[in-house]
Amino acid sequence: MNRTKLLLSLAGLLFVGALALDAFSTFRQAPATQPTDSGYEFDRLPNGHLRRRYTTPAPAAATSPVDQTHTVVQPGEAPIQLVLPVTVGQPASGRAGPVELTGKLSGAYVKAGPGEAFAWFELSARSPENPQRVPVNLALVVDRSGSMEGGKLADAKRASQALVKQLKTGDRLALVHFGSDVTVAPSVEINDATRATLLKTIDAIQVNGSTHMSGGLTAAAEALRPYAKQYRVTRTILLSDGQPTDGVTSREGLFSVVGKMREAGITVSALGVGAGFDDVLMRGMAERGGGFSGFINDSAELAAIFTRELDQAASTVARDVSLTLTLPPGVSGLEVMGLPSTRTGNTVHVPLYDLTGGQSARVVAKVTLAAPSDATDLTVLDAALSYVDVTADLPAQVKLALGAKVTNDDQVVHANLDRDVRVHAIRALGTQQLHAAAEAMKSGNRSGALDLLGSARRLFGSSADALAGELADLDQTQAAYRNAQSDDDVRREVFSLKKKTMKNFGQNNTY
Repeated sequence: MNRTKLLLSLAGLLFVGALALDAFSTFRQAPATQPTDSGYEFDRLPNGHLRRRYTTPAPAAATSPVDQTHTVVQPGEAPIQLVLPVTVGQPASGRAGPVELTGKLSGAYVKAGPGEAFAWFELSARSPENPQRVPVNLALVVDRSGSMEGGKLADAKRASQALVKQLKTGDRLALVHFGSDVTVAPSVEINDATRATLLKTIDAIQVNGSTHMSGGLTAAAEALRPYAKQYRVTRTILLSDGQPTDGVTSREGLFSVVGKMREAGITVSALGVGAGFDDVLMRGMAERGGGFSGFINDSAELAAIFTRELDQAASTVARDVSLTLTLPPGVSGLEVMGLPSTRTGNTVHVPLYDLTGGQSARVVAKVTLAAPSDATDLTVLDAALSYVDVTADLPAQVKLALGAKVTNDDQVVHANLDRDVRVHAIRALGTQQLHAAAEAMKSGNRSGALDLLGSARRLFGSSADALAGELADLDQTQAAYRNAQSDDDVRREVFSLKKKTMKNFGQNNTY
């Protein structure tokens, strides 16, 4: 259905429903002004009346009204079989580091005039021939606000003690715990005596007050900073079950705190446990902090998660990883699918996570361009991968340029499409719909969530053989969501679906 018609229809239904309900229900007065895209949700009061409240529905994933990329499979279209060679990035210094960058475009040709194309990049970290554990400089930041009382805090303390027991001589750990106030056990080098002291300190943690998350993060940065130059890997692990209520409380404000920590060489992982945490906030902090995120329903899983986080930190081969995409003349727009990015002039910066040997990351971007009709070739994107080689303790950079030939013939464009990049693009487009569906689930918009899941299924179904796994996961999600009997069931499906979207977008930094 046309999106505008769908929104108008929904608005009409909501208006008629509100008129009918006003005749016999008690409502809270609407604010004097409200966003034009607001919707209604209803709460049932103890007396049986309904109370109307205003909500802003999750936005549908952005889609182009006309497919100019030849990505979406058309009815009756013959399958694309061509596989173009990948372009391999070259080290800027001539010295090969542990991370390889490869990429290619959705086709060998672009249409003259206004158009679009997809670009795919893969970052792959090679496993060292003689892998060695890297000593780590860690800060563990634990939420002890009132909502952690009971099993969650007990499990957090048990997991923290398990982490301390696994640290090796030469590692460092600072322990920070926060409620309304922030308490810091300063960074110490691990030995038998400091290990015993840390275990006792963790055991004594008690719940207290509200959630001063920014204070906990800032204290961790201050505890880590004096030793950051001595250690090749410095990391903060944040554990929280709630939403920040003291200090800096906005998402953007906390993203800024984490961004400054990363600029100082401190990786940040953010683990949310229980039902009440802000998953967008926790995921966003991990994305901007270069670390891992986790949506943990059962706090008993924390010990295993902490073990994996320690293993990840100690086996890091590349940190402070980022991809910079430069738009040449003729290229005007770039949408990085599913990842945060910032644009300055003609440059788009994409922060990525620390990599261990054997780990990878995928980046898919939609490019808007205007190819000159008199051109033969067009450079579409220049890419530069930057990171710190942990083993050599040196900065490294890999550069790669993607280009295509220009034609006025649509058939030539279609005949030279790449099968694999087309699948990556369709997966990314469908996953945008999945992400929007998860937000609709979270806001209680059941029909909208099911519509978005159906839209994702149609996209995945256009490449059913290649995306069989994604289709199976989606069918499982649809069935579980339809059968959800409680808010907890829905919340569980939201978190599960968001994990699937991260995997589908090519990110391997979630638990």
